[in-house]
Amino acid sequence: MRVGEHQLGMGGYTSRRRPVELVYSEWFTLITDAVAAERQIKGWSSAKKEALIAGDFERLQSKAKRRGGKPRASS
Repeated sequence: MRVGEHQLGMGGYTSRRRPVELVYSEWFTLITDAVAAERQIKGWSSAKKEALIAGDFERLQSKAKRRGGKPRASS
């Protein structure tokens, strides 16, 4: 669905970068969950996105660690 829209040039960013290729997908029951996941992934580094696309979850996990190796403070 969205890939077809991108192929047709709908949207600003992808209209100048066609053809587009779907490299990762995930199913969500709720659209709000899908939008939240998309926003989260868009904020990731290129290295982290490449690990996700490759299915390299070990590398993905290592890229998710905070710089300096300190764990996040719990609330």
